[in-house]
Amino acid sequence: MDISAASLSYELVAFRSQAVALLSDTSFGSILQATSAAGSVPAGSAGGLSATGRNLSLFDPQAAFDMMSLINQKSVDYKAQFSELSEMKSDVSGLAGAAQALSGISADSGNDAIRTQLQKFVDQYNAWVKRFDGDMKPGGILAGTQAAQVARWELDQSVESRFYGVADGLNGLADLGISIDKATGLASLDAAKLDATLAGNRKGMLDVVQEFAANFASAANLLDSAGNFIPNQLN
Repeated sequence: MDISAASLSYELVAFRSQAVALLSDTSFGSILQATSAAGSVPAGSAGGLSATGRNLSLFDPQAAFDMMSLINQKSVDYKAQFSELSEMKSDVSGLAGAAQALSGISADSGNDAIRTQLQKFVDQYNAWVKRFDGDMKPGGILAGTQAAQVARWELDQSVESRFYGVADGLNGLADLGISIDKATGLASLDAAKLDATLAGNRKGMLDVVQEFAANFASAANLLDSAGNFIPNQLN
């Protein structure tokens, strides 16, 4: 969405012009005639406005008030959506970096270091989910924003994919003890399950981590890339 001052002003002027036409049963001239016929400003009003903010000189003060209230609310909503989606774009980039950091895990990495790095990624992923969870629920500022919904779904699917490590007899991060709770959307690491895989199929574990790191980072970077979901929504 283009949120520049110039474009927003243009959109609001166009919207207000349509509102004027809707508020008249015939034409703008009819409103002027009705205003002229009304004569003086009604008692209890100031400058043509009632105590409740209705413009009493208009043909339908309540309809005018409702329309302008809608215009003002939309202006606030669009700015809030732009701000939140910009934050999401930045955070998705951060998640891409966190996934890429996992590619540093190698055969020389100790078990404790591997566990620490995987837990660090899980924690960062969960912080991202919590940051935008309320925004994406019904009634939230990003509830109807496709780019945000797609970003959440794509990254969730990347974590849950069962194809990493298939050649080594493993089925994704689940065999490393990493899973996502369906109710909360939060990830967790089962250290005991990770240790078992490290002991029984260390090479497979390393392959899973490398494949996941590359896939997740690629998905996150693609969401943020020019011409893709998040930049398109912001534009």
